[in-house]
Amino acid sequence: MAIINRTPNSMHDRGRTYELDHAVQAARRAVADGADWVDIGGLAFRADQDDLTVSAEIDRVAPVIEAVRAASDVVISVDTHRAEVARAALAAGADVVNDTNGIRDAAMAKAVAEAGASVVVTHSIGGPRTVVSRPTYTDVVDEVAHFLRERVRHALDAGIAPDRIIIDPGHDLNKNTYHSLELTRRLSEIAAIGYPTLAAVSNKDFIGETLDAPQDGRVEGTIAANVVCVLQGARVLRVHDVPQAVAAVRMTEAILGWRPPVNPRHNL
Repeated sequence: MAIINRTPNSMHDRGRTYELDHAVQAARRAVADGADWVDIGGLAFRADQDDLTVSAEIDRVAPVIEAVRAASDVVISVDTHRAEVARAALAAGADVVNDTNGIRDAAMAKAVAEAGASVVVTHSIGGPRTVVSRPTYTDVVDEVAHFLRERVRHALDAGIAPDRIIIDPGHDLNKNTYHSLELTRRLSEIAAIGYPTLAAVSNKDFIGETLDAPQDGRVEGTIAANVVCVLQGARVLRVHDVPQAVAAVRMTEAILGWRPPVNPRHNL
C-alpha cells in the first residue's frame, strides 16, 4: 500500500504530494513501481496538524481518487475517519476506507456497509486529532487485540461483510517506541484474530528512535520492520518508499517459497 498524502505538512513527505498534480503523479509512479494499492489521505492523524472542514477534505482526496481510478485498476483506499468523506471517496472510485478511528462512528460503519466496501479497522486509544499524553498499557498486544476484536464485531453487526475487513494495530498511534516494538515482535498474535493484518510502520518514530535516525534516514529500519511484520503474518504493508519495499517483500516471499525467482540462472 503506497502512501499518498495531500497534506502540506505530513510527517514524512513534508508536502511533496500536496499539490493535485504531484499527488496524482506520485500515485501513478507508485503503481509503476509495483504497489498493489494506493492510500490517499487529506488530513493528518496528529492533533497539531491543519484542521479541515469536511468539504475541504473531500476536495483534497476526491480528485486524486478520480484520476487514479481513471488510469488504473489498482486498489484505492481513502485515509479518513469522517463518514461524509468516506462516502464521497467511495463515489469517486475508492474501494476501501482506511479508518484510523477504528469504526467508532456509527455513520462510518453505515457508509462502508451500504457501499459494500472494505474497511481497515485501526487501533488507537483516543482516535484521530486527540492528544494522548504518555499512553500506558498493561500488555499492549493483548489490549490492542481486544480492541480490534470488539471493533470487528461492531463492523459485522453494522453489516460489513467479514471478507471486507482488515485490521491494523496502529503502530505509534498513541503508543511509544517500546509499545510499537512489542507489537512488531508479537504481530502474529494480532494476525491470529483471523482477518488480514495491515502493518503501517513506514518511517515511523519508533524506527527513528530505535536507530537514532532522522526522518529521511529510516529506509533500512523500515525494510527490517516490514520483513519482520510479514514473517509475523502481515499481509498489507503501508509504505512511503515503494521500490525498496517491493524488492524486500518479493525477496521475503521467494525465501518463504511463495514466489519463484524472476531470472534464475546461477549454477543452472
